[in-house]
Amino acid sequence: MSVTAEKAPNESALHRYFKISERGSSVGSEVRGGVATFFTMAYIVVLNPLILTSVPDSTGAYLAGGDLAIIAATTALVAGLMTILMGVVANYPLGLAAGLGLNAVVTFGIAGLPGMTWADAMGLVVLEGLVILLLVLTGFREAVFYAVPAQLKMAISVGIGLFITIVGLVDAGIVRKPAGAPPVELGVGGSLMGWPTLVFVLGLVTIVVLHAKKIQGAILYGIIGATVLAVILEATIGIGGQTNAEGEVTNPTGWSLNVPALPDQLAHLPNFSLLGEFNLLGSIERIGIVAVILLVFSLMLADFFDTMGTMVAVGAEGDLLDEDGNPPNTRRILIVDSIAAAAGGAAGVSSNTSFIESAAGVGEGARTGLASVVTGALFLVATFFSPLVSMVPYEAATPALVVVGYLMMRQVKEIDWDDLEIAFPAFLTIVLMPFTYSITAGIGAGFLGFVLLKVVRGKSKSVHPLMWVIAVLFLIYFTLEPIRDLLGV
Repeated sequence: MSVTAEKAPNESALHRYFKISERGSSVGSEVRGGVATFFTMAYIVVLNPLILTSVPDSTGAYLAGGDLAIIAATTALVAGLMTILMGVVANYPLGLAAGLGLNAVVTFGIAGLPGMTWADAMGLVVLEGLVILLLVLTGFREAVFYAVPAQLKMAISVGIGLFITIVGLVDAGIVRKPAGAPPVELGVGGSLMGWPTLVFVLGLVTIVVLHAKKIQGAILYGIIGATVLAVILEATIGIGGQTNAEGEVTNPTGWSLNVPALPDQLAHLPNFSLLGEFNLLGSIERIGIVAVILLVFSLMLADFFDTMGTMVAVGAEGDLLDEDGNPPNTRRILIVDSIAAAAGGAAGVSSNTSFIESAAGVGEGARTGLASVVTGALFLVATFFSPLVSMVPYEAATPALVVVGYLMMRQVKEIDWDDLEIAFPAFLTIVLMPFTYSITAGIGAGFLGFVLLKVVRGKSKSVHPLMWVIAVLFLIYFTLEPIRDLLGV
């Protein structure tokens, strides 16, 4: 590990357990990092319910009867428990919550299949988590991780940096999709317009200036300051949201996702009635064993490599990786992540996975699992205070993602760009993540490119056997729809 420090003779039990001094951190840095990670992840408490209630299942029923509050409370509960578990068991600064993309697959690709119910769909998520856990316990998932070349891991980290940058810019409305060509544009009609955009810009400038002055807490202070400004602007000007009740964009210069305002009710007792609403094997009866295998495979592959990329990127940003690009306690990280996938399905809120937004906390100084404990505790508090979470609009939180994207992009210098065999796969990995809006797509293209170039240059024997397995799996992953059509499932 790159960052080390001599152990103080009178270290507290807290310092010894989390190795705070050993990793060159402090309790204050861990708390600030944990809070920063929470604020950059807190949007999932609002966004996950919106996605999961977008459409009904095949029977016409909505998840939790369409009650957003129930889904939000359960989303926060599982995120809190799993993130604390990550901190205590793996001692790694990773936050976990319902995975974006995975919840969309469950909602739009599984729940609506003929005969399927939400309980059946969540049962598939539990199966996926259990399969991944089995792969971890047998050492396969960890072996795959170690088989990936260090420079390719670095490319994954850089690609994720660009990915979260574009996520931040799109969520804040700085980059948008216009009605016609080109595919994206700056702001509205090529111009930056509206008070929410000003909040984003001022938040970004604040974080950059504070970071340049080496002020601890720069990201957190930027988020809080931008949120306060957003609440004041909304209260005095009445900007409103971008969309109406039907989800149509009627106010392009309004707030995205949340309209910042002091809530009428600061706290309420959460409703966790969604817990246990899953049917483990019901999907086999509904759609058949072949379709179940393919769906579990697609969920598993996305979850499998997203986590690998995330934990490397977070570790690289925190200087926690060893000389081979591996984080400490890799197996424990993967075990907790696998349990979280199954737990999300069992709780009815979709697969939980590691969040790249954790890099915001690492950028704030987090280096140990204590930061995850702080993040998890705040998620548990959010089950009672979800109205306060909704105060933070995208425009106030996303500047942190852009800054962290810059920090992660700096690692691109570690790649040997004169070596085609690693440079081109690294290039594919880096560019396809933001351009496809998929971490998994970038990783898959990079792995396939790496194996292909080794074969073309007559170096196939130098490719780790597991890299061959991964390449075949990704080839199946990229052609999954034609395979399903061929098999009639």
